[in-house]
Amino acid sequence: MKPKVIVILVLVVLFLIILIQNTHVTTLHLLFWSISMSQIILIAAFLVGGFIIGYLTSMLTKKK
Repeated sequence: MKPKVIVILVLVVLFLIILIQNTHVTTLHLLFWSISMSQIILIAAFLVGGFIIGYLTSMLTKKK
Protein backbone atom coordinates (compact mmCIF):
# COMPACT_ATOMS: atom_id res chain seq x y z
CA MET A 1 0.00 0.00 0.00
CA LYS A 2 1.19 3.50 -0.78
CA PRO A 3 1.92 5.83 2.14
CA LYS A 4 -0.54 8.41 0.77
CA VAL A 5 -3.40 5.87 0.89
CA ILE A 6 -2.50 4.88 4.45
CA VAL A 7 -2.48 8.50 5.61
CA ILE A 8 -5.86 9.15 3.96
CA LEU A 9 -7.37 6.03 5.57
CA VAL A 10 -6.07 7.03 9.02
CA LEU A 11 -7.52 10.55 8.61
CA VAL A 12 -10.89 9.16 7.52
CA VAL A 13 -11.01 6.81 10.52
CA LEU A 14 -10.12 9.68 12.90
CA PHE A 15 -12.79 11.87 11.31
CA LEU A 16 -15.40 9.12 11.69
CA ILE A 17 -14.49 8.71 15.37
CA ILE A 18 -14.97 12.46 15.89
CA LEU A 19 -18.35 12.33 14.13
CA ILE A 20 -19.59 9.39 16.17
CA GLN A 21 -18.69 11.13 19.44
CA ASN A 22 -20.57 14.35 18.54
CA THR A 23 -24.18 13.29 18.10
CA HIS A 24 -26.10 15.81 20.20
CA VAL A 25 -28.19 18.62 18.75
CA THR A 26 -26.65 22.09 18.61
CA THR A 27 -27.95 25.49 17.54
CA LEU A 28 -26.09 27.55 14.97
CA HIS A 29 -26.78 31.30 15.08
CA LEU A 30 -26.07 32.87 11.70
CA LEU A 31 -26.98 36.55 11.34
CA PHE A 32 -30.79 36.58 11.75
CA TRP A 33 -31.32 32.82 11.61
CA SER A 34 -31.07 30.09 14.21
CA ILE A 35 -30.65 26.57 12.91
CA SER A 36 -30.84 23.49 15.17
CA MET A 37 -29.13 20.39 13.80
CA SER A 38 -27.05 17.43 14.82
CA GLN A 39 -23.35 18.18 15.23
CA ILE A 40 -22.59 15.30 12.87
CA ILE A 41 -24.25 17.16 10.00
CA LEU A 42 -22.65 20.48 10.97
CA ILE A 43 -19.10 19.10 11.19
CA ALA A 44 -19.48 17.14 7.94
CA ALA A 45 -20.89 20.19 6.13
CA PHE A 46 -17.98 22.36 7.24
CA LEU A 47 -15.48 19.68 6.23
CA VAL A 48 -16.99 19.34 2.74
CA GLY A 49 -17.21 23.14 2.41
CA GLY A 50 -13.55 23.47 3.41
CA PHE A 51 -12.48 20.88 0.84
CA ILE A 52 -14.49 22.64 -1.87
CA ILE A 53 -13.04 26.07 -1.01
CA GLY A 54 -9.52 24.63 -0.91
CA TYR A 55 -9.96 22.88 -4.24
CA LEU A 56 -11.40 25.96 -5.94
CA THR A 57 -8.64 28.15 -4.52
CA SER A 58 -5.95 25.79 -5.78
CA MET A 59 -7.56 25.63 -9.22
CA LEU A 60 -7.85 29.42 -9.50
CA THR A 61 -4.28 30.10 -8.37
CA LYS A 62 -2.68 27.34 -10.44
CA LYS A 63 -0.20 28.72 -12.93
CA LYS A 64 -0.36 27.47 -16.48
